[in-house]
Amino acid sequence: MGYIGEAVIIKKKTQVILVEDHEIVRQGFKVLISSIPELEIVGEADNGIQAVRTIMDLKPDLVFLDLSLPKRNGMCVIEEAKKSCPLTKFIILTAHNTDEHVHACFNAGASGFVSKSAGFSEIEIAIKSVLKGNTFISPEVSSKVIDGYLEGKKTQCVTTRLNTLTKREKDILALIAEGHKNKEIADELFISVKTVDRHRANIMKKLDIHNAASLTSYAIQNNLVST
Repeated sequence: MGYIGEAVIIKKKTQVILVEDHEIVRQGFKVLISSIPELEIVGEADNGIQAVRTIMDLKPDLVFLDLSLPKRNGMCVIEEAKKSCPLTKFIILTAHNTDEHVHACFNAGASGFVSKSAGFSEIEIAIKSVLKGNTFISPEVSSKVIDGYLEGKKTQCVTTRLNTLTKREKDILALIAEGHKNKEIADELFISVKTVDRHRANIMKKLDIHNAASLTSYAIQNNLVST
């Protein structure tokens, strides 16, 4: 007489991508994260454009993401990647912990905000919290920021010229600041050169800035590109 044996359940590891432009820092976090048995590092990236492509290709469960990256900053990476990977969770790794940075990251779609000075136990807690669908913010961040964000009492932002730009216009402004020509921008964003020209004209009009050098300076001052 036959019998049905016990089913062997193999638990799938949480797939992780590391995005950090400094090799030493990235390798440090790689060692730390690799020591957690439930996690599997499936990809790495050292700039924003590469990060978006890697995330969209691999569709990981979790991304550890530096905020200040070459080519695209962390917030732009989240916004772009979330379009095709809505279930992917993002934990920001950064030395920036002002109210503005925290609010901007969570508004972009991040689930966690961890200081680069965080220890192993804190990062482990952040991972478990975020994977359960919760929000995690490093204790280093002031209680004012935590209370203000989690209770939905965000301060009203005064409208600036930057706020008048659309997401696409901000992307193009960042690429202009990185020295890309209109044809290169068109190829990068899969749009026509004529469309880039139109966006560029709108950007200059909205910002009241009329040359590439000044646009670059403005983009850097407003953290659209890393220096």
